Amino acid sequence: MWVKKISAEGFRNLSLLSEFFSNGVNIIHGDNAQGKTNILESIYFCAIGRSPRADNNRELIKFGSEEAHVQVEVERDDYPFTIDAHIKINGNKSTKTLSIDRMIVKNTRELFGRLIVVLFSPEDLRLIKSGPAERRRFMDMEICQLSPVYYSDLRDYHRALKQRNQLLKLLRHDRKQADSLYIWDEQLVKSGLRIIRTRSAFISKISEIAAETHANITSCKESLTLTYQPNIQNHENYHGIMEKSHERDIITGTTSIGIHKDDILFTINDIPARNFGSQGQQRTAALSAKLAEIELIRSSTKTTPVLLLDDVLSELDAGRQRFLLTQIKDLQTILTCTGLEDVLTKNVTEAKILNVKSGKIYS
Repeated sequence: MWVKKISAEGFRNLSLLSEFFSNGVNIIHGDNAQGKTNILESIYFCAIGRSPRADNNRELIKFGSEEAHVQVEVERDDYPFTIDAHIKINGNKSTKTLSIDRMIVKNTRELFGRLIVVLFSPEDLRLIKSGPAERRRFMDMEICQLSPVYYSDLRDYHRALKQRNQLLKLLRHDRKQADSLYIWDEQLVKSGLRIIRTRSAFISKISEIAAETHANITSCKESLTLTYQPNIQNHENYHGIMEKSHERDIITGTTSIGIHKDDILFTINDIPARNFGSQGQQRTAALSAKLAEIELIRSSTKTTPVLLLDDVLSELDAGRQRFLLTQIKDLQTILTCTGLEDVLTKNVTEAKILNVKSGKIYS
């Protein structure tokens, strides 16, 4: 699988007209704030249907513009197709339209799995040190690409969670509708149980792969384990646990338990990496987890994802740089950097070089 061509107009600061990529390594270099990351973000948006760094699609539209458009041409197993993303300002909000070969994508679920990407940014290197929300995002984004059904479960859960929280705020002042909580409990339990099972299987698989990768990086001096930590430990009594939380949830006005509180525990030599690991150990563990994503996608989909490296090499020492780049030789990589010479002389001998200035690419 590889991205053959990209066109973009009005997405952040981009103004790209039919720029072609190679199916190997593509290096996008330039000064800061010129648009390098925006190119990776636009590809990610076409693959996932959302930005990895913007909560509101309106933020993606160039200042002073009314709309943004991105088109990527993809080839998978010798089959070419085109994904279009169109964002338009509509009053105080924005509308998003996605299409594949001009056929409108009515549900984001239809998009997942078509163009599979793995985005690796400096923030991912801080995955272990970050809060649980980042680790849940790590799980969810990859599982959604592997299982569109999971996306539906996740969407249903968060819709029910939003409705339950709104009800809880009302019940703080008037408890006449307290019995309605059971309705939303049922919705949360129904989708929550499916999410727990899927997350558990995913972490089990990725932990096995990451452990092997981590052992190779550390010359078998350290062992890495990822353990799924569901907020609901007793799955069989999910309903009962929800019911016991009613009084507390009404007082606080929010749902205190559920899969939205899940976490992943990273341990190195059986010691929690978040609390006791050094910065180098935490970064190695995060690198192992991201590389494990690639291997899991390969084995699950029988294809290779597109790797998007957003200025990650500058965050890694020479040894970890070499290891990363030796692991990705057989898949398309689009990486950004400011120091072109360092990337070429130390790690990459053959690549397509693109320079970005003010949102435009120069070959």
